[in-house]
Amino acid sequence: MEGEERRRKKEKGGKGKQIDEAKQKFVLKTAKGTRDINSKQMMIREKVLSVIVSCFERHNAVTIDTPVFELKETLTGINGEEFKLIYNLKDENGEQLSLRYDLTVPFARYLAMNNITNIKRYHIGKVYRRDNPVMTRGRYREFCQCDFDIAGQYDPMIPDAECLRIVYEILRELDLGDFRIKVNDRRILDGMSAVCGVPDEKFCTICSTVDKLDKMPWEDVKSELINKKGLSEDVADQIGEYVSMQGGLDLAEKLLQDPKLSQNKQACAGLNDMKLLFVYLQCFKITDKVVFDLSLARGLDYYTGVIYEAVLCQTLQPEVPVAGDRAGVNAGSVGSVAGGGRYDGLVGQCDSKGRTVPCVGLSIGIERILCILEQKAKTSAEKIRTTKTQVLVASAQKNLLEQRLKLTNELWDAGIKAEVLYKKNPKLLTQLQHCEETGIPLVAILGEQEIQNGVVKLRNVATREEVDVSRDQVVEEIKRRIINL
Repeated sequence: MEGEERRRKKEKGGKGKQIDEAKQKFVLKTAKGTRDINSKQMMIREKVLSVIVSCFERHNAVTIDTPVFELKETLTGINGEEFKLIYNLKDENGEQLSLRYDLTVPFARYLAMNNITNIKRYHIGKVYRRDNPVMTRGRYREFCQCDFDIAGQYDPMIPDAECLRIVYEILRELDLGDFRIKVNDRRILDGMSAVCGVPDEKFCTICSTVDKLDKMPWEDVKSELINKKGLSEDVADQIGEYVSMQGGLDLAEKLLQDPKLSQNKQACAGLNDMKLLFVYLQCFKITDKVVFDLSLARGLDYYTGVIYEAVLCQTLQPEVPVAGDRAGVNAGSVGSVAGGGRYDGLVGQCDSKGRTVPCVGLSIGIERILCILEQKAKTSAEKIRTTKTQVLVASAQKNLLEQRLKLTNELWDAGIKAEVLYKKNPKLLTQLQHCEETGIPLVAILGEQEIQNGVVKLRNVATREEVDVSRDQVVEEIKRRIINL
């Protein structure tokens, strides 16, 4: 029996050793292309989202939500070449599921399922792409998108112009520096491809290559068109002549006189709508920020008309790597921060009856915006508040915990964001330092003398000004003061 007991202890000890070794080999980290967001980053994020939501609501949009995963056939049947970037799942019951790639396809499915033909909506949520992440430039596999869409049958280009105005308002209010909104039309691209000699079956794949012009020089794009997409050098050169053109209303009028494009029905329809769009953009006074750019293609197959993309004119500055980063931010363009377009046929693809619901929308990719704002915050002397506490209830002497808790409770009942330190007898200096470190603007101080006199001492943390307020008036006085802080 003793021998058996020793054997059990030995086996138990051996297993414990194996577990310890396994723990040593296990490294805690986030999955590739994802990140944890700390409290300072969350405060920046909340401010950005507040600006975006405020703008969406100013333009009379309602909000909806959809599941984070969809049936695989819903996503892969629509996204074209992008299907390879979709995360696929397998349900235990046998359903083939995929994580949503964007918020547009789920919106189209939502419209089709609910027989909705007219809605102006916004949707904010996370999407997932099995992409090669560049996290130092705000490119993730899991990221948040903010979408605004207008569905319904309206006169041409009025909703499209409003979407561009919304992008303009958001980027202006976020104060990210100079920016441009590039616009084009998939019908113009279709016509351009046709007159240049691109086979119809290669149109989408050619668009996905041309769409890389914001990241690659023309020579590299041309090489891909010839060597990977199978175009002749002559056809690639003709495409190159068109995609180098930029302008505004004048360019649309010029291209309508182009000997080749003017003979293409699709291109003419797109160019006439582009002229109308710029007329409306003049009414909105944003033509100084919008440029008609024939190199803009956008890779998603479901666009049918106008397309647009917003890019910042500034570049990211290099910085020293922080803990958890593989590398610091490299100097260079942050890329597009918003995009969208018209997709009149998407709802019909989701609808078994094939009903057409014209749609146009935009998407703000806030991760790249946050990348810039977080970098600015690191170099700014201004402290970022990580809480929204408005007042700390403090004590000047010992044995006043119950009085502090009662006053704190009154402030909570009044809807005031209040805090009390979790110590029975904290030093007053410690409490005041806590306010300065966390940015709490007001302190309500209770002391034996104050309690005896029926008052509370209110202290402005920034100016250090103090004033005695009647105990029964302190809640109203704090409410009055926090409005101005």
